[in-house]
Amino acid sequence: MKADKIQSEIEHGKRIAKDAINIWGWGTPAGQIRANRRAGYFIQLGNIKAGRKVLELGCGTGEFTKRIAETGVDITGVDISPDLLKIATGRIKNKTVRFQIQNVEKMDFDDESFDIVFGSSILHHLNLKQALLEIYRVLREGGRIVFTEPNMLNPQIWLERNIPAIRSLTHTSPGETAFLKWHLKRELLNHGFKDVRIRTFDFLHPLTSQKLIQSIINIGNVIENIPLVKEIAGSLLIHASKR
Repeated sequence: MKADKIQSEIEHGKRIAKDAINIWGWGTPAGQIRANRRAGYFIQLGNIKAGRKVLELGCGTGEFTKRIAETGVDITGVDISPDLLKIATGRIKNKTVRFQIQNVEKMDFDDESFDIVFGSSILHHLNLKQALLEIYRVLREGGRIVFTEPNMLNPQIWLERNIPAIRSLTHTSPGETAFLKWHLKRELLNHGFKDVRIRTFDFLHPLTSQKLIQSIINIGNVIENIPLVKEIAGSLLIHASKR
């Protein structure tokens, strides 16, 4: 990550730190359900359990760190923002959890240091090619990666990423983008990952009224299995392993 982009992301973290949970959409009842679903995917698809060494990229304020730590796993959470990490360290007091300031595109960890690498909405902030090289390097042979990322085919996300006025209103950082799943799959394969699986999911918006949450979940569960229509879901679920 170039120096100017690093500084931009640090400044962005400082601006949003006090209200990050709401800006990211995790603070509402629907947002908490969405976060729990993601954490479940990280645990299940990453085979996260006690005794494993886990690296969380872009841990932010620790919203997912806290959930994953409940498995008893050894987890290291990294972020470029000291302001976000200050909140994370203040809210999570667990002996199996540690936080570090790291540039994901050039990490200090030794080769093959982790069994699982995961993250929520982090890869789209990075130089993807460089980040994948580093993730592959620090992951042990046979290790797993699991990520959730914004889907560029989702209408709201497309508007947020491509219309300057909307970018500003939604606190989207200057270098932030989103992914098309076939492009992301190609990059993962090109960087040596195997068993690459990417699917769309999530039609529950974080601002959904509490009265409507279960109905939207039920509808979403159906839509997520309808060809073509499912491709406009809000998120991508990505998992793969190291050869």
